[in-house]
Amino acid sequence: MTKANTFLQRMILFMSFSLPVCDVAIAAQDAEVTRITLGNNTIAAEITPDIGGRVLSVNLQGQPNFLLVGDAVKTMPNPPVSPKSYNIGYMGHEVWVGPQSQWWQHQLLNDERRTAKAIWPPDPYLVLAKNQLLEQTAQQVTMLGSNSPVSGVSFQKQFALVDGKPNQLQLNVSAKNIRNTQVAWDIWFNTRVPHSTFVYVPVASLEDVRVEHFTDETYGRLAHDYRDGFFSLKNDASEQQGRKGKVFIQPSQGWLAAFRDQQVLLITFALQPKSAIHPEQGQVELYQEFLNERPEQGLLELEVHAPYKTLKPQETMSASETWILLPYSGEHNQQAHHTFLQTLLKEKTLPTSL
Repeated sequence: MTKANTFLQRMILFMSFSLPVCDVAIAAQDAEVTRITLGNNTIAAEITPDIGGRVLSVNLQGQPNFLLVGDAVKTMPNPPVSPKSYNIGYMGHEVWVGPQSQWWQHQLLNDERRTAKAIWPPDPYLVLAKNQLLEQTAQQVTMLGSNSPVSGVSFQKQFALVDGKPNQLQLNVSAKNIRNTQVAWDIWFNTRVPHSTFVYVPVASLEDVRVEHFTDETYGRLAHDYRDGFFSLKNDASEQQGRKGKVFIQPSQGWLAAFRDQQVLLITFALQPKSAIHPEQGQVELYQEFLNERPEQGLLELEVHAPYKTLKPQETMSASETWILLPYSGEHNQQAHHTFLQTLLKEKTLPTSL
């Protein structure tokens, strides 16, 4: 089976939010997920320790949620978790391990997925299981995930407002090897937004970008551009019924920017040399999928990988992102966005060093 077809299978499962009928019936009876709000006079964020422990919303005060969140947050708040669990499209921001090709290769609980070298769904214990709240204050939330028998790790996550920087939210994640043998993974941040969001990533040249188009009779090739040192994806209507594909990027600076309506989300991170990132991945990855006739179901994933590391038993590795949310009142076109970003670089709101 080709890589494009395996990704097609992934997204069919993703967009259908599929669960066995009996599981849906059970989950639908449960209470809503726990929602914890962090906020100040500038930004607000909503976090849940349930359904894998994820960010459900972030926005400037008075503005709508910047993230894409699925109806499953309300209809399936307490999913069953087992080695046979399917993915559920909660969306928002969640954390995986990479590389994707290894997701089901280091476990003996689901022979079918291991034999098929499945790249979907992600580890249910990391993205569906409830997290334990370790600390909750007005400024931050810390939670501990379950020990995964699939990946052999547990996540500890902290989401915190940043003192003196009211536009910022800090995301800190550590992964601990819970096995008595070595494991090798990276920490993979995945932030979902509507496909109509404009996204820009700084790159030195197109040689640092690899684009995979998942084309068939329905989906056409991704449309993208490179100008002024910024790589971008186009989100206008396709000549075909839609677009679908993935971009793997070695950025030149430690940030990416997403524009939508009157807000800009800047995701900043520690820039890594290409040698630190697993060769199947990119430090920044973008996944876009949409159909013109059903634009509300489209999505754009803003993904960041930390270095790929081998962990000894009980060893831990950590990674972080900082989200900066700013108001934007300009036009939504490439020139206006580039001008805005260049201003932020001059003002040192964005990191410029390699």
